[in-house]
Amino acid sequence: MNTALQWGIWGAGVILNVITIALVGVGLGRMRAMARTINQSAGLLVKMQATLRNKSATNAVTENAEMIYQDLLQNLIPVMAAIDVMPRSTPEHPLWRALGGILDEYAKNPFVLEKLRRCIKLDDDVARSIDHYMNRADGFLRHLTMTEPDGILAATFTDGLLGQSLTLFAQARQLATGDK
Repeated sequence: MNTALQWGIWGAGVILNVITIALVGVGLGRMRAMARTINQSAGLLVKMQATLRNKSATNAVTENAEMIYQDLLQNLIPVMAAIDVMPRSTPEHPLWRALGGILDEYAKNPFVLEKLRRCIKLDDDVARSIDHYMNRADGFLRHLTMTEPDGILAATFTDGLLGQSLTLFAQARQLATGDK
C-alpha cells in the first residue's frame, strides 16, 4: 500500500505541476496579450490626441470661415461688376453664388476670360481685387491642407468653385501680364 500511496502522491504532484505549468503558460500568454492591448491602446490615444488637435485647428478654420468668405466676396464684387456677371440665384452662401455666377458665365461664354484679362490690364482696382482674392483663397486652401490630415475638406474646396475660380483668375492674370 505504501508503494501505491507513493505512486498516487507522485501522480498527483505531477498533475499539479502540469496544471501549474499550464496556468503559468496561460498567464504568460495573457500577460503578452495584455501588453499588446496596452501598446495598442497607447497608440490609439496618441492618434486620438492628434485627431483632436487637428479637429481643433479645423474648428478654428470653420469659426473664421465666415470672415474669410466675406473677405473673398468683397474682392469679387468689383470683378463681377467689371465683367458684368450676376450671381447665381440659389439659396447658397453669397460667396458661392458669386463664384457660381462667374464660372457659369465662363462655361457659357469663354469671352469672359478675355473680359477679365482686359479688366486686370486696364483697371488697377480690379487687378488689386483679383490679386487679393487669389492670395487669400490660396492661403485658405494651404491652411486647410496643413490642418486636415485626410485632405477631404481641402480637396473639396480645391476641386470646387474656389479652386476653379483660382484657375480662371490665374489664367486671366497671366494673359494680362503677358500683354504688357
